[in-house]
Amino acid sequence: MLEAAIEALVMILDPQRLPFMFLGIAMGLIVGILPGLSGTVGMSILLPFVYGMDPYTGMALLIGMAAVLHTGDTFPSVLLGIPGSSGSQATIMDGYPLAKSGNAARALGAAFFSSLVGGIIGGITLFLAIPVAKPLVLAFGSPELFMLAVLGLSMVGVLAAKNARHGLLAGLLGLMLGTIGGAPAVSEYRYTFDWIYLFNGIPLAVVALGLFAFPEMVDLLAQNRKISSKTKLEGSWKDGIVDAIRNKWLMFRSAVTGSLIGFVPGLGGSVVDWISYGLAKQTVKNSDSFGKGDIRGVIAPESANNAKEGGALIPTLLFSIPGSGTTAILLGGLTLMGLQAGPKMVTTDLPITLSIIWTLVLANIFGAIACILLSKPIAKFSLISAKKLVPFLLVLLLVGAYQSTRHIGDMFLFVGIGLLGWIMKRLDWPRAPLLIGFVLAPAAERYLWISMSRYGFSWLTNTGVVIIGIIIILILSSGTIIKKLNKDKKNNEMSSIS
Repeated sequence: MLEAAIEALVMILDPQRLPFMFLGIAMGLIVGILPGLSGTVGMSILLPFVYGMDPYTGMALLIGMAAVLHTGDTFPSVLLGIPGSSGSQATIMDGYPLAKSGNAARALGAAFFSSLVGGIIGGITLFLAIPVAKPLVLAFGSPELFMLAVLGLSMVGVLAAKNARHGLLAGLLGLMLGTIGGAPAVSEYRYTFDWIYLFNGIPLAVVALGLFAFPEMVDLLAQNRKISSKTKLEGSWKDGIVDAIRNKWLMFRSAVTGSLIGFVPGLGGSVVDWISYGLAKQTVKNSDSFGKGDIRGVIAPESANNAKEGGALIPTLLFSIPGSGTTAILLGGLTLMGLQAGPKMVTTDLPITLSIIWTLVLANIFGAIACILLSKPIAKFSLISAKKLVPFLLVLLLVGAYQSTRHIGDMFLFVGIGLLGWIMKRLDWPRAPLLIGFVLAPAAERYLWISMSRYGFSWLTNTGVVIIGIIIILILSSGTIIKKLNKDKKNNEMSSIS
């Protein structure tokens, strides 16, 4: 194993192959920075070019891009309150308030350092999982996958602590929007109003951009202000790195969580950041500042969303089970280079698998360093006036929304959901629960249908289902217990002072 790892590293560091990894990193950062463009789009652009390449070079190019997508997408999430991709949605919760207070560079520094650490932990997880991955992946049937979707939905309660009723209603609305289109395993279409565009459901990019980006653009124009309320930027990327190191256990814990959730096919990519954010909010001290510009609310999701890439590659490489559009295209890339995902990837083709791990780690390091060096100048975007910034951003947002299906319906839905998001913001309703409900609706419905049709109600007694159910109860109850303890502590301190 060690000899194969050294052989793979030598192959990756070959002067003829190394530039391809840097090209993939550069492309990944560009796709991540542009709001609305997903990893699927970026990988699709590169896929034709890997045809005929040797596997080491082709994987260096593809993995170089995949590794840093969730590093570059931090820029729009922090600076503009716009989710750069599905994996950076939770970063908005505290990253954007930090940018509005003039601490954009600090938030970016913490995010990129956390991404670097998370990516390395994800690579280590992939390396350690090679001999033991098969029983882990096969242990998850439809009942366990449904319960994991419910675990993600439990974050609705965590993120709507101020007004649980509004959070619950927003989550239910998200679930309803997520059921638009085809029903699982049945040739029926729901809530489409005979509009062919809705037969495949509403694209995630349209919902995310409309819900978060559109309201911010409208408010910036209406108030004719800059993103930052300060005339000068406060803090620097160095302060952000110090913050991340100070919260090293949170960063490590979130990265491990991201790796574990990432290897669950079809679920981890879009919800791992919300789960890590919710767990951080539930378990850290003095969490009342979450959602208002708490640096810990940036560290947790950013370390998790990069770490999950290593976990997501486990079922992709070993069992040909892609967990996302990005990994599905990666499987296509393997085929174009004459490889076949499966047991051969840990036997005959082990050096290639290890080269993927090395590329994942190295790309995260180089990508994070590049973003850290760029964080200070790019943070100055938060000081540009709305009249100059918003028209340019609206064009990008419309292009990002339109690329989802390249149908005019993308534009109409972007504006419609944008108005809904603006109304929710004005009424102080939480928007994150709606997005969580929308993301998890298809998976929850599909796995529930399969579980009921195959097992009836007997699946409720499965060991995995019971364990995940206990975890959900602990998460929901721990927040209440911690709040009560903090309240009692404050009351005791007040009484001692008086």
